[in-house]
Amino acid sequence: MKEILNLYATFFRIGLFTFGGGYAMLPLIQREVVEKHGWATEDEVMDYYAVGQCTPGVIAVNVGTFIGYRKKGILGGIAATLGVVSPSIIIISIIAACLSHFSDNVYVQHALAGIRLAVCALVSVSIYKLFKKGVVDAVTAVIALVVFVIMRAFDLSPVIAVVASAIVGIIFRCYVKKDGRKSPDKKGESK
Repeated sequence: MKEILNLYATFFRIGLFTFGGGYAMLPLIQREVVEKHGWATEDEVMDYYAVGQCTPGVIAVNVGTFIGYRKKGILGGIAATLGVVSPSIIIISIIAACLSHFSDNVYVQHALAGIRLAVCALVSVSIYKLFKKGVVDAVTAVIALVVFVIMRAFDLSPVIAVVASAIVGIIFRCYVKKDGRKSPDKKGESK
């Protein structure tokens, strides 16, 4: 039970002291999980982070769930997940309760406008980082451009866009690019 509470407390701190979403949480997750507690290696955390990006939901919650599950099974996964989301639930509840009383205040309106701009900047930085890591060649650039155009032109579900992009990427990597490569045979000659 002590380890379950420790998982909850650790991920509560991560959720409480990290601003800017999942990408901003990565250094804190790495420090707490790898350096402080030794629950996973740095490579394992990066693997969890990669899988967390591909699965539905918030990246930090997914990573917390994976690490908690690895450490203490289902109860560990639940504890870590609750730990990550609890601070947000508490803070949002307090803000929602207080904001209605102060929403007409000019200073609160200016503060919210500043927060909106900061969130736009944080999202832009995340998009840039994702683009830099995801668009690595001409094929991925074309896939990204086509998906962007289709999503802007039509009301396409992001789920359909992600699944279709994955299928196109798999087909290209497995079939199209495979035929264009020269692979050496056992004698070192090209086929």
